[in-house]
Amino acid sequence: MARYFTKDLFDYLGDLKDNNNRQWFNDNKTRYESTVREPALRFIDDFREPLRSLSPHFEASAKMVGGSLFRIHNDVRFSKDKTPYKTHVGIHFRHERAKDAHAPGFYLHLEPRNCFTGIGLWRPETPVAYTIRQFIADHADRWTDIIHEPAFEESFTLDGDSLKRPPKGFAADHPLVADLKRKDFIAITKLTQKEITGPSFLDRFNDRLEVTVPFMRFLCDSLDVPS
Repeated sequence: MARYFTKDLFDYLGDLKDNNNRQWFNDNKTRYESTVREPALRFIDDFREPLRSLSPHFEASAKMVGGSLFRIHNDVRFSKDKTPYKTHVGIHFRHERAKDAHAPGFYLHLEPRNCFTGIGLWRPETPVAYTIRQFIADHADRWTDIIHEPAFEESFTLDGDSLKRPPKGFAADHPLVADLKRKDFIAITKLTQKEITGPSFLDRFNDRLEVTVPFMRFLCDSLDVPS
């Protein structure tokens, strides 16, 4: 079975964190290519068929630019953090209708001592968030069954930020008020570096995502996009 990511990837990211400047990055460009970008693109390409079995409406794109692999460069224009490079690897399998990261998707995050898989929508625009909240309220039993399904609940945890008060139009004593207050409609599961660097990681990653299909289908239905 194919092995994609190695200890060298995490060593590289740790070194980049300690030397986050253009000179060091350029001096170690071949190291980035061989330990990060090339194996990540190979993983994305090999995950195309397993992803189709989860849903034919999500995409695995192994393009060098603009595909499933996030750029290593930070966008510092509007950020207080002016370091030029990200010190993690982000891989996003987007919905075919998505134009940016703020749409349903499966996400893989690789970072020393902080690896996880995330699914759902992170910080959707306000009208989109209200649409999802109303769908949750209108399909409360279905939502509850999904998030408390044993296989899902055993592996994934609902995560993200929430409003301090119930959103407009929803009562404070609504039985699902905690979910209706969510700003992010995501669930995550932690991963170990040993798991990621093992020879069966692609299959294990696919197994993790299989239990999230009903959750993702619910979000797609709430936005009236194919699931």
